[in-house]
Formats: sequence, C-alpha cells, structure tokens
Amino acid sequence: MNKLPERIRIKDIARLADVSVGTVDRVIHGRSGVSESSRKRVEEILKQLDYQPNMYASALASNKKYLFSCLLPQHLEGEYWTAVEKGINEAITTYSDFHISVKTAYYDPYDYTSFLAAAQKVLSETPDGVIFAPTAPQFTKIFTDELDSLLIPYIYIDSNIKEIPPLAFFGQNSRQSGYFAARMLMMIADNKEEIVIFRKINEGIVGSNQQENREIGFKQYMQEHHPDCKILELDLHAKRPSEDNSMLDKFFEEHPNVTCGITFNSKVYIIGEYLQNRKKDNFGLVGYDLLDRNVVSLKQGFVTFLIAQQPEIQGYNSIKAFCEHLIFKKDIQTINYMPIDLITKETIDYYLKFQQ
Repeated sequence: MNKLPERIRIKDIARLADVSVGTVDRVIHGRSGVSESSRKRVEEILKQLDYQPNMYASALASNKKYLFSCLLPQHLEGEYWTAVEKGINEAITTYSDFHISVKTAYYDPYDYTSFLAAAQKVLSETPDGVIFAPTAPQFTKIFTDELDSLLIPYIYIDSNIKEIPPLAFFGQNSRQSGYFAARMLMMIADNKEEIVIFRKINEGIVGSNQQENREIGFKQYMQEHHPDCKILELDLHAKRPSEDNSMLDKFFEEHPNVTCGITFNSKVYIIGEYLQNRKKDNFGLVGYDLLDRNVVSLKQGFVTFLIAQQPEIQGYNSIKAFCEHLIFKKDIQTINYMPIDLITKETIDYYLKFQQ
C-alpha cells in the first residue's frame, strides 16, 4: 500500500478501494446506489484506516433540514419558561448554518388533556426531535410511546422520568434540590416546631414533576433531621390569584407562630410581595428561580434564599445535544444535572452579572 497523507481524504479511500469518489461518499453517508461488492471494499478500507469523516463539513454541505419541536407549559413573558425559550432560540441561531428550525407548542400544566392535545400537534409536524417538559408519567408515556414508534428521539427538560428514559435530560436533581432546600430553610427557622409549604395547585394538580420531586426530597431531609417539626401546607389556587391574599391572611391568623416557609415553584414572589404588603419582615422564605419579581423580593429582604437552575443553559444545551446526535453523529450524555445555586441578596448582582 502506498504511503498515505496524514489527513485521509475521500479521494485517497476511493483510490485504495478502486471506486469513484461518489461511491465512497455514498457509503460514508449510508446512501443507496452502491453495489454490494463496492460497499464491502470501501467499508474494509475505512475500517483499516480507522477513518472518521468530517461530519461538520459534511453537514454544512448537506441540504438536509432539521425540524425540532418543543412542548412547553403555557407561561407569561418573564416567567421561568421564557428563559428556557431564550436559550433554545440562541442555540437555533448558533447552529443556523445546519438548516435547523424549531416549532413550539404549549400546554396547560394543570390539565393533562391539554398536554395530550398539544402532543398530537407536535406529532403532526413529524419533527426530527422533540424537546419537552414531561407531565405526569402515565400521560407522558402516551406521548413517548408514539415518539418511539415513529423513531423520533426526545429530550426532557426541567424534570426527568427515569422509568421512561429519554435521549437526554437537562435539569436539576429535583430530590437533591429539595433536600438541600430543607437544610437551608432550617438554618433560618426561628421556630423549628412548625414550617409551611406554599403551593400553587389546581384540582389536585401541582403543575410539574419537578415540584413534586423537590417536595419529596424536602420531606426526606425533614424526616431525617427534624422529625418532630410539623409541616403545614397552604394550597393557593393556581387559576384564582385574586384569592391569594385572603388565603394567606387566614393562614397567618390561624398560625401566628410560623416564622418560615418554602415554595417549590418559580412564583415565590407571590408570598414575598404579600409579606411586604403586610409588613411581615420577620419571616424566612425560600423559593426557586430568578424571575424579575423574585429577585426584587430577594433584594428587599422578603425572600431569604433563591435556588437557581440556569434555565437558559437547559434550553441551549437541549438543541446542542440534538445537533451533536443527529447531525454530527456524536454520543451524548444522557443525564445532565444543572447546578443547585443558592442566591442571597448579597450575591444576586454578582451572580446575574456572571450569567450575562
């Protein structure tokens, strides 16, 4: 065999296999139109040379277009999922040379039938990959079974369902996050006999697996370290925000000795703004996510700690993972946990500046 150049080119492989450059290209990219004998000769040469095609250049030269679908909870501008979408759109811009696009559908997180209806809309688009925030496992499985039957890969964002494994997951370790949150809350609890969990709930539905798993981790810590502490619960109506203040008034009237609490959703500002309006500045409060109103309540001292999870990076890395898997043919990591970042009013400005 003649000496080969350090960088193996397709024409070098064609010469060694005694076939055309076009034949080698078709074999490398799995296209038809190649005789079995020619295919075997090319594959043998590729194996001998341990040839790794330049998938980046090949993808740039390809005219193939990729459509990714996103299925996310309905939300208002500025809420948690806005940051996830921002990350997704930034990734679409970054990888725009590879002819990728995204379509987003939304579902009511407090209505399982809404999830299934939006899932059918996604399926009708026949996307190359789907990024979505799972709902309850039994309803998520209806969707993933259809995706599996169509050989459409999917990525979970924000919460993971281990029993229905995706191509990849991007989000916090929910239970560990809740466990950590309990530890932080009890550090600031003046009265360790009673604490309160605030929820937003509609007809028994919390709205996300992430919140439910955080609460499991939270209660595990409490059982292990503060088994005698009474955990009170206040369920605010998710779709009747006008009732929040009256429900909170009633709760604090009935439980005047409760001095700290937590919410596992991204709307801790509801409690923080209530505490500010009622001039209750001696209440320790822990919540999640860097929504603008959450940050304001943190800076004003009515939220003690915020736990952040970098939603923009979750959105960005989900698109990046699909590009690496589908376009560049790379192996990708399945479980991708985000940091559990503890933010205080003294550190928030530095954290936000670092994130920019």
